[in-house]
Amino acid sequence: MEMNHRVKKSKAIVKGRVVLMKKGLLDFHDIKANVLDRVHELLGKGVSIHLISATTPDPAKGLRGKHGKVAHLERWVSTVSSLTKATDTEFSVTFDWDHEDMGVPGAFIIRNHHHSQFYLKTVTIEDIPGHGPVHFVCDSWVYPAHRYTKDRVFFANKAYLPCETPEPLRKFREEELVVLRGKGYGKLNEWDRVYDYGYYNDLGTPDDGPHFARPVLGGSKFPYPRRGRTGRPHTKTDPKTESRLHLLNLNVYVPRDEQFGHVKFSDFLAYSLKSVAQVLLPEMKSICDKTINEFDTIEDVLDIYEGSIRLPSGPIASKLRELIPYELFRELVRNDGERFLKFPVPDVIKESKTAWRTDEEFGREMLAGVNPVIIRRLQEFPPASKLDPRDYGDQTSSIRASHIENSLDGLIIDEAIQKMRLFILDHHDALMPYISRINSTNTKTYASRTLLFLQDDGTLKPLAIELSLPHPQGEQHEAVSKVFTPAQEGVAASVWQLAKAYAAVNDSGYHQLVSHWLYTHAVIEPFIIATHRQLSILHPIHKLLKPHFRDTMHINALARHTLINAGGVLEKTVFPGKFAMEMSSVIYKSWVFTEQALPADLLKRGMAVPDSSCPHGLRLVIEDYPFAVDGLEIWEAIEIWVTEYCDFYYTSNDMVEEDPELQNWWKELRNEGHGDLKDRPWWPEMKTRDRPWWPEMKTREDLIQSCTIIIWIASAFHAAVNFGQYPYAGYLPNRPTVSRRFMPEPGTPEYEELKQNPELAFLKTITAQFQTLLGVSLIEVLSRHSTEEVYLGQRDSSEWTLDAEPLAAFERFSKRLVEIENNIMERNKDKKLKNRNGPVKMPYTLLFPNTSDYSREGGLTGKGIPNSVSI
Repeated sequence: MEMNHRVKKSKAIVKGRVVLMKKGLLDFHDIKANVLDRVHELLGKGVSIHLISATTPDPAKGLRGKHGKVAHLERWVSTVSSLTKATDTEFSVTFDWDHEDMGVPGAFIIRNHHHSQFYLKTVTIEDIPGHGPVHFVCDSWVYPAHRYTKDRVFFANKAYLPCETPEPLRKFREEELVVLRGKGYGKLNEWDRVYDYGYYNDLGTPDDGPHFARPVLGGSKFPYPRRGRTGRPHTKTDPKTESRLHLLNLNVYVPRDEQFGHVKFSDFLAYSLKSVAQVLLPEMKSICDKTINEFDTIEDVLDIYEGSIRLPSGPIASKLRELIPYELFRELVRNDGERFLKFPVPDVIKESKTAWRTDEEFGREMLAGVNPVIIRRLQEFPPASKLDPRDYGDQTSSIRASHIENSLDGLIIDEAIQKMRLFILDHHDALMPYISRINSTNTKTYASRTLLFLQDDGTLKPLAIELSLPHPQGEQHEAVSKVFTPAQEGVAASVWQLAKAYAAVNDSGYHQLVSHWLYTHAVIEPFIIATHRQLSILHPIHKLLKPHFRDTMHINALARHTLINAGGVLEKTVFPGKFAMEMSSVIYKSWVFTEQALPADLLKRGMAVPDSSCPHGLRLVIEDYPFAVDGLEIWEAIEIWVTEYCDFYYTSNDMVEEDPELQNWWKELRNEGHGDLKDRPWWPEMKTRDRPWWPEMKTREDLIQSCTIIIWIASAFHAAVNFGQYPYAGYLPNRPTVSRRFMPEPGTPEYEELKQNPELAFLKTITAQFQTLLGVSLIEVLSRHSTEEVYLGQRDSSEWTLDAEPLAAFERFSKRLVEIENNIMERNKDKKLKNRNGPVKMPYTLLFPNTSDYSREGGLTGKGIPNSVSI
């Protein structure tokens, strides 16, 4: 009796709460799902959970943690949840858990016996005697059990280095990583949880003809970061090219947990309806051709915002309605009756319709616009080229002292260089190798160099723009260049306006392909893949980085599907056209991970100089450089947060070097994810680098630097080059993406037109009407914040870790970001800082963290730093 009493006393009924999101009745159009789930529940096939001890091993299971008795979610059928919306539902669960024998649970196995999947958010054990509650932050889709070869295992929210992992959990930790790595071959299905590497070999459709073939990006010829493998079969024409899904099929494989949430995907689809006009490209272009595919006046351009283009009447309107599904037609028309493609007014023309044309605004946007990361200080004159003269001849700039010496406020050129007053926006070397091929299409453009002078009031004054073409006798000869200087009156002013447009075209294309796509979206994806393959969810560095990977693989997969593919929106709207992605591959060759740190980038571009007396150990050459000023504060906040976090888990350098998961992660990143850069440097021009390509990952400083760079790229850097797209480039005359004819020569009809009607000549040169509509549709989507956005300094769950010191450090990080917001607002009010607002009266808010005045409204806010490359 006494023994039975003791057994009964040690037994405990432990209550738990499970929060999940059911698959709704109408979700994914699967009407059978909810009905079959009810049938399975009535037959006793529900959702079962086995708790696993973190403290008590089971010798019969190879020292794995002891399993508790099976428990089931209660009242699945009777628990009310929306049939049409994705909403959280809470369930109760009761565990029979002998805490004296079993200890503390550290993991659980869940089996889903329903017909359909559900999204498991959290599991909370309310109280383990002598321990307290245990939290499991899951955030994962759980498919029916028969879809898995291994049970789904989730771990409690305690972080462990591999060497510190409780023995009962060690095997579960190791096996979970094996599952996530997959087999390395075969087609992947939506329920697979495999993270693996692939080349960018899915951009072309060679089976549709040679015009739609594209080179494979990745490998020695066209080096590129790796993307997530999908395992689709190859095309018939080219065994190296992976086949593509139909354009309307958006089910491109990425691990299910990497896909957008329901609300975000709905938002994304709703605002993408206009962009899928490319599906109807021949018909839509025909419609534009039958009306006008040309803007005749600036007022015509403004009409797409303030009045929009009227739908054509008669048979053309009927044809449009036949071609476009009702939902798309309704979105195109909006609420304006028969108005077609009405867009919000971009910020750059809200206060003034003409301020964008000024030289001051042209220069300011290089410091505070959508691409403020290219401008550099000029340290030699004339500007030199790094192109191999054996292939391209002498590409030294043709800008001479006579072009600029009268505009340097009394300085001679050597003095201006010494006083750090000369700057350059240089797209010459990046574009010159491709200009001949690009201009063999309908595009007619140049490789540009733009020189600017730093005035006493802190603003930049354009001095000269050089437009260059390859020599007609071959690229191996020096460039043929023309230099244009500012003018305010007559045809010279119109020529200068066109010269600025050609430079803006270069900058716009480079921004989309390199600053935005390559340097954020593409370079981050290998980090996501390697993290899931090599760092357990229990690893503290996985927990640190996970928020900064949200939605990236999915938006990248959708980009490959509809935007950067052969004939996609990017090729249709940005000047390099079919050569765009190949060109970005050439630029990737010179990408250096350590130089993505903001201080290193500023020093490399000469926009800062070392100065130990200044914050961050450097002094900005242009004090009023909004991207750099705000960015350095954000950078420092991230660096302090990462330092405090890493120092908590790694108390010595030896711990970093002896962490097997961490070392495997870093090795795989270098050898696989960014494998084309592993043998650094393997191209001649990079052999003299004095900075390491990659940290060695032997010290805490290596770890802190690497994690800070990853978070910076994924959050603040991406925000700076993405969310200003619509505010600045939504008005295409300000940021044209294409030039369709060369600079008019005196004595030609085009030159006469420029003299007589400069506005029309300008519009005939830049992006055409159809491309404008398509391009503005795209950047409107890309510039929107989701209503589900999670911003820097925020987490989905306050219980993301059990460790108190990292939680306290994160709270300090969040508070510091609020202070930075206030600093930015104060700087934006300072009238002495002319680059903060400029002639367009548009305050610089792209690095505004958006935490103190946080709302979930989303939209075209032009501010806010999401945690990740999420759009």
